[in-house]
Amino acid sequence: MTEMKRSITQDGGGGNGLGRRAFLGAGAALASSSLVRPAFASDEWVAKPPDGFKPKTYDARVVKAEKTGALSDIMQTNQLWPKPEIARTMLERALTKLTGKSTIAESLGRFIHKDDVVAVKVNGIAGQNGGTMAVNLELILPVLEGLIELGVPAEKITVFEQFGTYLIGTRVHIKGRNLPKGVKVGIHGNADAKMKAIPVFEKVQTRYVRFLTEATAVIDMTQFKDHGICGFTGCLKNLSHGTIINPEKHHAHNANPQIAVLYAHPIVTSRVRLHIVDGFKIIYDQGPLDKNPKRRILHGAVYVGTDPVAMDTIGVKVIDDARRENGLKSLADSKREAAYLTKAAELKLGEHRLDNIKLRTVKV
Repeated sequence: MTEMKRSITQDGGGGNGLGRRAFLGAGAALASSSLVRPAFASDEWVAKPPDGFKPKTYDARVVKAEKTGALSDIMQTNQLWPKPEIARTMLERALTKLTGKSTIAESLGRFIHKDDVVAVKVNGIAGQNGGTMAVNLELILPVLEGLIELGVPAEKITVFEQFGTYLIGTRVHIKGRNLPKGVKVGIHGNADAKMKAIPVFEKVQTRYVRFLTEATAVIDMTQFKDHGICGFTGCLKNLSHGTIINPEKHHAHNANPQIAVLYAHPIVTSRVRLHIVDGFKIIYDQGPLDKNPKRRILHGAVYVGTDPVAMDTIGVKVIDDARRENGLKSLADSKREAAYLTKAAELKLGEHRLDNIKLRTVKV
């Protein structure tokens, strides 16, 4: 399917909040980085949780679930996709360790209310040819089923990506036929946005897409990958560049501080409730596209948390460890350090000091 210029939405057939005032205050601190104060005169596009509901946040905390035994044993025969029952169990163990609850649905209930309108931003750009490297359907399905079990109507859940080819990478059907009945699929094509354009960095006008702005809650599902421009791509970039109409105009200066600044806008921070990283595979070099299969390796893990900076800081370590084990320099020594993470921490989006991050590992 060709990349779509316009978005489509099909019915399925089958905050950690940085508020507006805090954002503007942080903006003043970044004046030396050419940060432009957003044209944000009202709270029109700021999401609010349902009355009486306060989403849970876990600052500087990341939970990693990993399977004991050989990594190859958790994967299907093609060694590309995890076995469904193992993916579900690893997600459940990670979420219940993070929240102290007993099931996926109960855990999701710490972040999502049954009256929320939920958008799930997946990442499939690297797997658009053959589904070799993308957030796996086997991990997406238990999230959707958990939301429905929680009481969120399927019709109020949308799985979305930038282009149809990217969505195909996740193996989600364009018309949602392999998702729970009623769940919608959205493709914004870097075009479908209802809001007026605003300057967020260096007077570059942009708009956030409607699948983001129409939601009250967002679940970020992404991967850990090397990135040729900004060094690393994970939780922050999946939303900063995956939910606007002109991501190509925000890559200057190695996308620093654009990734941090675009994410820090209240349009994003008022909605994002949870980050889930599909770590069954990683790309440790020549990313973010899966152009060299030798640089794509099994990692065999699922990560969850509400702190995107902590999650990405752990992700950089994962990539650097793999680079070292394969005879390559670190991202920093390769002059591709993910410097935007420092800016993200300055904007109080999360914890970037590795020693302060509480990483908990659970075995499955």
